Amino acid sequence: MKQYFKVDEWRIIEEGFNSHYNKIAESVFSLGNGRMGGRANFEEAYSGETLQGNYVAGVYYPDKTRVGWWKNGYPEYFAKVLNAANWVGIDVSLNGEQLDLAKCKVLSFRRELNMKEGHLKRNFRAVTASGREVEVETIRFTSLADDEAAAISYTIKPVNFGGYIKLTPFIDGDVVNKDANYDEKFWDEVAKHTWNDGGVLQMRTKKTGFEVATGMKYHITVDGEPEHIEAEPVTREKYIGTEIRMEVKQGQRVTLCKYAANLSSQNHPASDMLELTQQLLEKVCHKGFDAMLAEQAAAWAAKWQLNDIIIEGDAAAQQGIRFNIFQLNQTYTGQDDRLNIGPKGFTGEKYGGSTYWDTEAYCVPFYLATADQSVSRNLLLYRYKQLGKAIENAKLLGFKDGAALYPMVTMDGTECHNEWEITFEEIHRNGAIAYAIFNYVNYTGDEQYLADYGLEVLIAIARFWAQRVNWSADRQRYVMLGVTGPNEYENNVNNNWYTNTISVWCMRYTLEVIEKVKAASPDKYKELTGRIHFNEETETGRFKDIISKMHFPYDDNLQIFLQQDGYLDKEQILVKDLPATDRPLVQKWSWDRILRSPFIKQADVLQGLYFFEDEYDIDTIRRNYDFYEPRTVHESSLSPCVHSIIAAKLGDIERAYQFYLRTSRLDIDDYNNDTEDGCHTTSMAGTWMSVVQGFGGMRVKDGKVSFDPLLPAQWNAFAFRIGFRGIPLSIRVSQSQVEIKNEAADEDVEVSVYGQSYTVAAGSSTAIPTKNNY
Repeated sequence: MKQYFKVDEWRIIEEGFNSHYNKIAESVFSLGNGRMGGRANFEEAYSGETLQGNYVAGVYYPDKTRVGWWKNGYPEYFAKVLNAANWVGIDVSLNGEQLDLAKCKVLSFRRELNMKEGHLKRNFRAVTASGREVEVETIRFTSLADDEAAAISYTIKPVNFGGYIKLTPFIDGDVVNKDANYDEKFWDEVAKHTWNDGGVLQMRTKKTGFEVATGMKYHITVDGEPEHIEAEPVTREKYIGTEIRMEVKQGQRVTLCKYAANLSSQNHPASDMLELTQQLLEKVCHKGFDAMLAEQAAAWAAKWQLNDIIIEGDAAAQQGIRFNIFQLNQTYTGQDDRLNIGPKGFTGEKYGGSTYWDTEAYCVPFYLATADQSVSRNLLLYRYKQLGKAIENAKLLGFKDGAALYPMVTMDGTECHNEWEITFEEIHRNGAIAYAIFNYVNYTGDEQYLADYGLEVLIAIARFWAQRVNWSADRQRYVMLGVTGPNEYENNVNNNWYTNTISVWCMRYTLEVIEKVKAASPDKYKELTGRIHFNEETETGRFKDIISKMHFPYDDNLQIFLQQDGYLDKEQILVKDLPATDRPLVQKWSWDRILRSPFIKQADVLQGLYFFEDEYDIDTIRRNYDFYEPRTVHESSLSPCVHSIIAAKLGDIERAYQFYLRTSRLDIDDYNNDTEDGCHTTSMAGTWMSVVQGFGGMRVKDGKVSFDPLLPAQWNAFAFRIGFRGIPLSIRVSQSQVEIKNEAADEDVEVSVYGQSYTVAAGSSTAIPTKNNY
């Protein structure tokens, strides 16, 4: 764990420049707006350690799979979000000497991410090798108001010299992905056009044929006054730039405002993009930098009004949750059901930027409560539209009759993960898709979704489970062989308890939805079952038989669910007994040693207890938690949040708080030594859950929202807002009371607090004494 950044409730602050932490800072200070984004690379040249990264949502490349040997069913490619054209670049030359902080003596340095207003500010003083001292201040943002545009204000002042400065704003499309399997470059140039104060570069991806037009336009001021300076366009393959040479006096402040745009052929005709990009640049340039910055602040104020979480008395905890919410809002806006949420968002390229089960298990709850219902509905529609591909994926593995296996990793629905123990065995992801449907309908009450889309997905998933199990004559039970559960430090196990549990739940939920749709929409049910050749009597009979006869590993002595058959055959060492030098295991141990150990990467049995807590009494949950948590190394970003939520449910507030602090500051403090690859965007939604579902105790049952709040000793109070079925609710938990405010204009709402029902009238609030267990 590093405590490199300053603690501030609304800002992430880096004071002083440590080149060894630069890639971590590039991740943490990343910017995005749902359409485009990128890492916090310097505008000027930097020859030190850096990971260049700019990304355009939905644009990917099918990088050919790299494996030692091929297996039937292996995907041919790993889909990767592409490092797109670098639009932030501004080369700086001082009397012929390039400005490069890796080659300078840095006298002062400060970088600040203003999360409240949505911009990145950086300033430094540096002395070049020849002794020239400069001051630089930059402000940069990707616009929420114009979500295909961004802007930079770059100010430079010569401190101890005068002479010629050359500024070269540019667009560079000659970029690579660090994770390219065969060091291939993924872009070809289509066209470019330059003019006196900017230009546009249009690129096309190989194979997939996405086209992106990236453009720039700029203007110059000297000491705040507009300055017209002769400039010379510079072009080469995949590159456009403008060289601006000017003579400056010592102490003069030169500001270059650079406006940028990224337009994608997903949203515009490729033949029109050069012209459309130029029009957008004219529009934002006409607004001006200050007006765009004000619009950005207003747009972020509106977002924070909806989904801020306030923690009083604990600045580190407050900074952590706001950073997580900020990154989530930068990554996904829900306006386009073709888009999803990559594990790194716009902060890096690791994991390919593809869709994982993280979205359904962790992100859907955040967007359900903090955004319009259409946003989470679009996340579900993304999967519905890929159902045909999920059926094809299952068919490649030998399944039939409309069984669907959703991919572990995907962009367009095609499986593109190539590790056998994940691709073929981590099938519990199917359950997360089904659970998201349940979660959506349970939260919103939108049961029409089941008839229109949901039931078709549920039947296809249930068909998969019905074919994936087999009958054990020895046990006289159904079993699930050769799987990998959420704990990826166990591969190819039999009867992973979580996988068996969620498969049975999926089939049971499918049966419930069948009855609902038959009753509410009989015509749609008839059309669907005819189209997918669903034999209700035969297939539901199979589901019911499996539900009643599934094997669930259990230890009678310890009275716990076993993670899988034979788990207790392992030597039961606890994490507290591991030498610190052995952590993290994934970096220090061989894979063979990890697989033979009892150590757990992330919640596995506990993931099931979190999803299905109503099916188990509190003592069962506590026994399993107390057994498995001490064996969990939390080397997945998805782990601390689940443990925090369950600890809160058990009344273990201190342990819940410690896990919350870890999940909320996972990237800021680089807990897992991997923030340099990008932030853990999907786990950030789990951080939100650890406050709202954990300390807030929020649940939705029988169409009503309930709260069971606990207040950590480190906090004076905390507050959050949710939207529930069109009603905005504000909840504040202090040491003395829980206040529920109904912000609707004309609709009352019934809520439950600590098991007691209350009706909160529109525009009013209700206060209940706080119950704490410490």
